[in-house]
Amino acid sequence: MTTATVLTDHERAAVQAYLRLLHTVRAGFDTASGPPGAARPPIVPPSVLAEADRALEAAGLTGNEEEFFRLLRSRHPRP
Repeated sequence: MTTATVLTDHERAAVQAYLRLLHTVRAGFDTASGPPGAARPPIVPPSVLAEADRALEAAGLTGNEEEFFRLLRSRHPRP
């Protein structure tokens, strides 16, 4: 049995921003949507990175990856 973690608004925003960043990066590496053999460089808009940085800072998680990923696992467990 796992215990539920109650996140603060800032922690929740940090997790959501990270997930948006993760999905953006994955989409950039998705070559299935283009023509066969076409190489596309992964593009991550600076605004997505900036949002994640601001959210981590607001949650007090900058430089505390261990705590951040613990929060992330509690909200978005692996399939």
